[in-house]
Amino acid sequence: MSLLCLGLSHNTAPIHLRERLDFKPEQLTAFLHKATTQLPLDELAVISTCNRVELYAAYRAELIADPATALIGLLAQSHGLSADRFTPHLYHYRDTAVMRHLCRVAAGLDSLVIGEPQILGQVTEAFAIAQNERTVGTCLTALFQAAIRCGKRARSETQISRNPASVGSMAVRLAEELVGDLGQARVLVLGAGEMAQLVLKTLRQRHVPQVEVINRTHSRAVELADHWGGQAYPWSQLAERLAWADLVITSTAATEIVIDTAVLQPILAQRTQESELLFIDIAVPRDVDPGVADLPGVHRYDVDDLQEQVEKSLHEREEEIPKVAAIIDAEVTLLQLQIRQLQARPIITDLRLKAEAIRQQELARTRRFLGELDPDDWQRIERLTQSLVNKLLHEPTLRLRTEAGNGRAAEFADTVRQLFALEES
Repeated sequence: MSLLCLGLSHNTAPIHLRERLDFKPEQLTAFLHKATTQLPLDELAVISTCNRVELYAAYRAELIADPATALIGLLAQSHGLSADRFTPHLYHYRDTAVMRHLCRVAAGLDSLVIGEPQILGQVTEAFAIAQNERTVGTCLTALFQAAIRCGKRARSETQISRNPASVGSMAVRLAEELVGDLGQARVLVLGAGEMAQLVLKTLRQRHVPQVEVINRTHSRAVELADHWGGQAYPWSQLAERLAWADLVITSTAATEIVIDTAVLQPILAQRTQESELLFIDIAVPRDVDPGVADLPGVHRYDVDDLQEQVEKSLHEREEEIPKVAAIIDAEVTLLQLQIRQLQARPIITDLRLKAEAIRQQELARTRRFLGELDPDDWQRIERLTQSLVNKLLHEPTLRLRTEAGNGRAAEFADTVRQLFALEES
């Protein structure tokens, strides 16, 4: 079985392209099923976040020589986008490089904010979705479990997530640099998802007194405001609250622009305060049209503008990176062994199936000779024959796994098939 990772991230693609390739939940499940039914892929999982879209596939090279080209075509088709638009931004990893990359992702070393904690949950969620849709099997299960374990170890055994930063906290830090003391600022938070919660948490830690929350589901905004402090307003009052605010941090789940120049121009006319209006848009797809920055007194930043903030926080964690890298090396080495051992599974399965078939056949013949026996006696005979088969196959099973781990799976599989006259499964 071969592994492929095909993806783009904040390291290789601008936000306007990442948001075009973002997967909505229903779109993701449809893509998983389409790819695994139309293409000869054994397994597939997709990680789709504000900073990355990555496809992880397990396949047999004898069935599909170039899965990357086929997946690029489906990716373009599913998003109504020409492949030429994004292929220059894609990276490709295969086999061991896939293992190392996903472990780096889960450990937070490939994040916009080094060590940020959200990515581990996003990797776990991507795996859970693929499991639920039945598009992962033994190979990707081993891969994702190793990566998740690696991410947990990085956070528990090192200080990579010390004083954990996030895109939300970086947005607040950027606002502080642009505005200065937020104690006098009127802050409006749009959205009620994980990023909005992180923004509100950071604002609370900074003791910012004037905070408001708006979300399309008003009850959710009320819940967040009650927990983190602030005042919740219904979506119908968005224009009024925009007229009130000095700083707007947006992170809604909207699929299209929420605030554009047509929406904002009449609101600017209503504003009574002399301060400029600052938007920090951390949503993907973006909430705020880039064109609003052309309006007088309006400034707009998005997630790609947070890079400077990231670089300032990076030096605090750089000392931990070698420790995390050592964990990744250990997990990749273990995973390589697991993946090689998986190659022995078909021959072990076939061997045990043939042994079980012989056991059942001989039990049936014995029943004809012995006639009626007490059910308890037959149960003892059943257990005896099962024990004999298990004990006889135990050592060959261990040896097959060991040799597969040493890279000799194919050689030993051929020998066992010839010795036991096993058909290719």
